[in-house]
Amino acid sequence: MSYAEVSGLRMWYEWHGTGRPLVLLHGGFGSTDMFAPLLPALTERRRVLAVDLQGHGRTADVGRPLRYESLADDVAALIMRLGLPEVDVLGYSLGGGVGLRTAIQHPDLVGRLVVVSAPCRQQGWYPETLTAMAQQDEAAGARMRGTPAHRRYARVAPRPAEWPRLWAKSGELLRREYDWSAEVAALVLPTLLVFADADSVTTAHMVEFYGLLGGGHRDAGWDGTGRSAARLAVLPGLTHYDILSSPALPAAVLPFLTHPAGPPG
Repeated sequence: MSYAEVSGLRMWYEWHGTGRPLVLLHGGFGSTDMFAPLLPALTERRRVLAVDLQGHGRTADVGRPLRYESLADDVAALIMRLGLPEVDVLGYSLGGGVGLRTAIQHPDLVGRLVVVSAPCRQQGWYPETLTAMAQQDEAAGARMRGTPAHRRYARVAPRPAEWPRLWAKSGELLRREYDWSAEVAALVLPTLLVFADADSVTTAHMVEFYGLLGGGHRDAGWDGTGRSAARLAVLPGLTHYDILSSPALPAAVLPFLTHPAGPPG
């Protein structure tokens, strides 16, 4: 557990387990602590590198906006700073977008990618989710004081008073239009998409995202040779907010990370 100076940022990271490195990227207003329910299962097979993104957890904010692209560059810089030739990446929600951008911007660093509960374009979120994102600002952050998320932040943040600022910067990020469909369609690395069946991402977009990766276009055939390198898991009885605590998530993720993947479709 330590800090690394990368991209003008003092970035917190921590290691758990042994084996091939798996980078974990948390969701908005979260930290490495979000993955505590998953660590026992993941560390049985992998050496886990969990990081706190800019302004989150133990990583203090710096004087730049939050952007998926710059957060991805931070992750890549950390990977290179630690001397890792290639890693697998699992990102949830905000971290799913960051993980996706890391694979797009630094394809030589990412072997396999797991995107959990995140779309590849802004309109993949349900309308009510977009409305809630648009309302994130300092006043909303102030109203969230005392919540479990705030208490976790206050316990570890270098500057706990910046909680409202994190909400303002996150809201500005989430209101920005983005569509990475063309870049997703050009990806060639094995990718697993994982969603809850009652997620904040529309079911139509789940299928769209999977299709962009080459999945779902044809019958794989009796021996499976006609399938793509992409995988799709929709976990039943879960939502965007409890998927990380379900044992169904590592049960879906670990076979993908350890089994041979088919060629891209």
